[in-house]
This record gives sequence, C-alpha cells and structure tokens, in this order.
Amino acid sequence: MVRVKLWGSLRSLADDHEWVEVEASTFKDVLDQLILKHPSLEPQIKRGVSIALDGVIYRDAWFNKVRDENELVLMPYMVGG
Repeated sequence: MVRVKLWGSLRSLADDHEWVEVEASTFKDVLDQLILKHPSLEPQIKRGVSIALDGVIYRDAWFNKVRDENELVLMPYMVGG
C-alpha cells in the first residue's frame, strides 16, 4: 500500500483525512484509487493536481512508478511565476 498525504484543501474533500493508503504502482493508479476511495476528490483531480514524490513535484507524469516506501504528497496544481 502506498501512503499519500493530502495537502491543504484536498483534506476536506476526503473526510478530513491527512493520509490515505491506496494500492498503486504508478501516479495514475494513485489518482484512480483516490477517486474510488474518495469520489469528492474527482473534480479537483480532473482540474489538475501535482504529486510530490520524495520531495520532487511532478505534474502530468502519469506513469512514474511508486513504491510503498516513497513519500507521496498530493496537492492542487500550483501555478506561479
């Protein structure tokens, strides 16, 4: 099981859980499983999210591999400049 930390406003969409565990081997699997466990996350995930894997932030990296020992943080997509 991969442990995912929900950052900021995403927690309120998952019954205020800070951490969620899912069975996944890629970023896409993580997102699909999160939607199954917490359907209220789906609109935000569809709008765009970023995943930090061991401190490196990724966007649109659907097939990056994840392992149980990785630190994953899901956050709303951030834009900046």
